[in-house]
Amino acid sequence: MKINIYYGGRGIIDDPTLYVISQITAVLEELNVKVQQYNLYEQRNGITALPNTLKDADGVILASTVEWYGVGGYLMQFLDACWLYGDKDKIKETYMAPVVMSTTHGEREGMMSIAAAWEMLGGLPCDGMCGYIADTTKLENSAEYSKIIEKKTEHIYRTINQKMPVFPASNQAVINKVAVAKGIDLTPQESEQLSEYASDDKFVRTQKEDLQELASIFRDKMGQEESASGNSDEYIKKLTKKFTPVAGVCAKYKISFLDNAKLKPIVIDVDNKNCDLRTGDEDECDVVISTDQHIFEDILSGRMTFQRAFMAGSIKMKGDFKLLRSMDQLFELMAE
Repeated sequence: MKINIYYGGRGIIDDPTLYVISQITAVLEELNVKVQQYNLYEQRNGITALPNTLKDADGVILASTVEWYGVGGYLMQFLDACWLYGDKDKIKETYMAPVVMSTTHGEREGMMSIAAAWEMLGGLPCDGMCGYIADTTKLENSAEYSKIIEKKTEHIYRTINQKMPVFPASNQAVINKVAVAKGIDLTPQESEQLSEYASDDKFVRTQKEDLQELASIFRDKMGQEESASGNSDEYIKKLTKKFTPVAGVCAKYKISFLDNAKLKPIVIDVDNKNCDLRTGDEDECDVVISTDQHIFEDILSGRMTFQRAFMAGSIKMKGDFKLLRSMDQLFELMAE
C-alpha cells in the first residue's frame, strides 16, 4: 500500500503542518505503508507534471497551512494540474484526506475546500484533520495532540486499506453536467509555452524574424530564391496528395493569405476519412488561419509545421488550437 503526501505550504521551520505530516508519516510507516512526500514549494516549476505521480498511489494526503486566507497557491496549482492533466479514471478510485493547520483562522474552510475540489475531480474523500495552532512548540510537546494525530491517521489508513464506500456528493453530479473539463490534447510543457510565449510580443517578433531568415537561407541553398508564385489550385493538389485520415477529426478549416489579396482562400472540409478541398471565402469554419503566402509555402515544402508557425507568430488563427495541431497530422508535409 502506498500513500502520497502533497505539502502545499512554504516550508518554514515553525509550520505546524510539517510537524503533523511528519507524525502521520511515522504512524503510516509503522503500519507498513510506503509514504512518498512531495513538497510543492520545492517543485513549483514542475507542478504540472505531478499528477502523473498519482498513478501508483492507493491514497493521497493533501496538506497545507492557512497563514492568512485560504490554503495557498502551490496546492491550488497542483489541483489545477490534476483538473487539466490528471488521469480522471485513476483519481476516481483514489482516496484523499485533507490536512490543514492554521496559524490565523479558516482551517475548517480550507479543509472543506480541498475536499470539495477532490470530489469535483471525481475522487473519494475521507476524513482528514484540521486545527488552529498558534504555537508549534505546544503541538510538539502535547501528548494529547499526538494521540489525536495517531487516531485520525489510523482511521485514514483503514478507510484506504478497506476501500470503505462513501456517499456520492452533489457537487459531483453538478460538475458532470455544467463544468466538464475540456479535453486538452497538450502536454504541460506545451501549455506553459503557449502561456509564456504566445502572448510575448518581443519573443514572437524575434522568432518570426529568425524563422524568416532561416527560410531565406534554405531557399538560397535549394535554389528557390524566387518569390512565392504558386496559386490556390496548386496548393490544393499538393494538400490532396498528402492527406492522411485521422480518426475522430471532423472540422472545417479556412486558410487565407494576408499578403496576397488576389489569392483565393483555401477551404479544407475534413470528415474522418473524407477530405474536400476547394477555394472560396466561406463562413462558419471551425478554424480560420491567416498567414503570408511564403509562410504557407514553407509549410507545404516541409520546412515548417502549422504548430511551429503559430508558436512563432507567423500565422494567426481563430478557433480550437487542438484542431490546428491536427493539421500537422492530417497533412504529412515534412520534407523527405
